[in-house]
Amino acid sequence: MTNSIDEILEADVIFIIGSNTNEQHPLIARRVIRAVREHGARLIVADPRAIGLAGLAQVFVRQKPGTDVALLNGMMHVILRDGLADEAFIAERIEPESYAALKATMANYPPERAAEITGVPADDIRRAARLYGQADKATILYAMGITQHTTGTDNVHSLANLAMLTGNVGRESTGVNPLRGQNNVQGASDVGALPNFYPGYQRVTDEQVRTRFSQVWGPVPGASAGLTITEMTDAAGGGIRGMYIMAENSLLSDPDVNHVRTAFERLDFLAVQDIFLTETAQMADVVLPGASFAEKDGTFTNTERRVQRVRKAVEPVGEALADWEIICRVGRRLAGQADTWAYGHPGEVTDEIAAVTPMYGGITHNRLEGKGLQWPCPDTSHAGTPYLHKDGFARGKGRFVPSEYQPPAEVPDNDYPLLLTTGRVLFHYHTGTMTRRSPTLTDQVNEAFIEIHPENAARLGVAAGDRVSVASRRGRIELAARVTEMVPPGVVFIPFHFAEAPANALTHGALDPAAKIPEYKVCAVRVTRV
Repeated sequence: MTNSIDEILEADVIFIIGSNTNEQHPLIARRVIRAVREHGARLIVADPRAIGLAGLAQVFVRQKPGTDVALLNGMMHVILRDGLADEAFIAERIEPESYAALKATMANYPPERAAEITGVPADDIRRAARLYGQADKATILYAMGITQHTTGTDNVHSLANLAMLTGNVGRESTGVNPLRGQNNVQGASDVGALPNFYPGYQRVTDEQVRTRFSQVWGPVPGASAGLTITEMTDAAGGGIRGMYIMAENSLLSDPDVNHVRTAFERLDFLAVQDIFLTETAQMADVVLPGASFAEKDGTFTNTERRVQRVRKAVEPVGEALADWEIICRVGRRLAGQADTWAYGHPGEVTDEIAAVTPMYGGITHNRLEGKGLQWPCPDTSHAGTPYLHKDGFARGKGRFVPSEYQPPAEVPDNDYPLLLTTGRVLFHYHTGTMTRRSPTLTDQVNEAFIEIHPENAARLGVAAGDRVSVASRRGRIELAARVTEMVPPGVVFIPFHFAEAPANALTHGALDPAAKIPEYKVCAVRVTRV
């Protein structure tokens, strides 16, 4: 996030796209509701589904899944045509040649053309553009409904273009703000859980970076990027003979799970480290029992870049250990030296992160009391950074990266006439590893379901509560039907929490070419009454 969560309260306009904020980030949704009801903020919601916040929006647009670039380009066309661009900001902060390129591309996306692609009426595109473009402080909130596409990188570029075009960057209550899907995914990325970066987004291919880390760690791996999750799965049994999976239930969360199972069966060795015996752990040769968040000390870095202390409340059960302790034990065995990986407390790990990661340079263990600190925090005299890009961009001048609309990798046809999108529900989290063990939550929802529009249901002879079969080119599942106008005609929705009817048996492994993120949000399916 370029900005902080509480800054939402002071925004004039809030633009939510690709985020079912009520159900996925309910505490952030509360800020949005307060901003609208108590502070007079105006809300734009763009989502194929009629999510809860849509009823609070001044403008609600229902774009076809996979058409976000066309929608955003249509809005930018209107902003440029109506003179709503912040020309002073652009002149001062943006590379002029990129602005010329943006204008040339946006000229091809009048609202009428964007409407043909997205299914959103041209008048609604104009209303959304003017509302956002006329705001003094407009903030964008997005989530995996934007990123989990083969054009996810283009989607994010387009949101950044929109914010820069209107000068909504580098000030309080503005910005481009991804809402992270897990409590510490930001922190994991920050400290090197990416195949092409050392901690602090320092490239593994940079020799100076490698030298600096070797001075702290000793010998470091070769100067080439590793593989992403989906690339590792594809290589299983070939270039990859063994896998060590920690806190990831790939057999429910990865696309085309039948392909994932086949890939894991080809491995010579699989180790899984988790707090429960997940579907993936059941395939493992070795299971390493990890401790839950309440059973260990350490830090989480949340969606607004805030590093916070986590304190042990209870002792781990049985032989379970904190993840860092398990990793250190494995490291010592691999190194064959008892004096390596010799951390005595997670605070020592935190301090080492600060030593090798400039943006964490001032975030030492003993400073993380109270609300924690937001990076960048370069030294121990620094108070942290609530919002980014105040005085300039890290690269110097900003750059527009205009994108042309590209259709999804798979679209409906006669054999598979409906478009499936996936997501979560309020009462369950991810693959249900924890939440489906809670009676309080399973009393609310504990059955897989598909949302289908009344028009499609009538055509298929499906009534509410009927069992239906949903098939794609990769798999088939059975589950209960919910007949609802929450989804538009031609679109169906399935949450992916349920192992007995895994939505990701249907999704495909087509990837964004830059970010390598799978296109979970769009694939073609066929629904039949059982």
